[in-house]
Amino acid sequence: MQLQRITKHTKRADLDPKWHVMDADGERLGRMATRIAGILQGKHRADYSRHQIVGDFVIVVNARTIGTSGTKLTQKIYYRHTGYIGHLRSRTLAEMLERFPERVIEQAVKGMLPRNRLGRQMLRRLKVYADDTHPHEAQVNAGTGKAKQAPEAPATPPRRRRAAAPEAVEAPVEEAAAPVEETAAVAVAEPEAPAAQEAVAEKPARAPRKRRAPAAAKQETPAEESQGKGEDA
Repeated sequence: MQLQRITKHTKRADLDPKWHVMDADGERLGRMATRIAGILQGKHRADYSRHQIVGDFVIVVNARTIGTSGTKLTQKIYYRHTGYIGHLRSRTLAEMLERFPERVIEQAVKGMLPRNRLGRQMLRRLKVYADDTHPHEAQVNAGTGKAKQAPEAPATPPRRRRAAAPEAVEAPVEEAAAPVEETAAVAVAEPEAPAAQEAVAEKPARAPRKRRAPAAAKQETPAEESQGKGEDA
């Protein structure tokens, strides 16, 4: 009788990923990166398959104090190019641990994962922190039976109402009364307006002034001319 071999694959809905916390203090960079890459790919699980993500999440703390052997702190160099001609940047391992300690572990693990979309999804499950604290306590303690309690919001003190001064209350009343008097005065003055218009209408209109004609040049009579000639003689 021939045995039939059946290959079973775990469905994505049936996967139950775990969260692992690893302390990098005193660990070797290369050996720790291999362990992390194996957990991200899921090689520690019995239902491992290379065509799907079956791995777990990994949290690394104290990345700043990770150790190396030999003289790698000064000899190992990280290169980066900005894309412009002549803009090649380089940093040693010591400089990277001082400025960007998370990138040291991330780049070491990235080189051990598949170079495809699946590998990029696996790398997103790696959380690296330079110090000994991380914000994933709720995910780590999810399967331990610890109750999740939301932090209580601080009680806000009641607002203090400012007592209104008596003078401040009376002032608006007087201000409001002033416009009323003005409107009353205007209302009283309005009936007198038509009478004034009638008085103006009863006055007789002035006749237009006659403009004086320009004075004509004085002409001498014949008698005056003869008298003037006699006086000259």
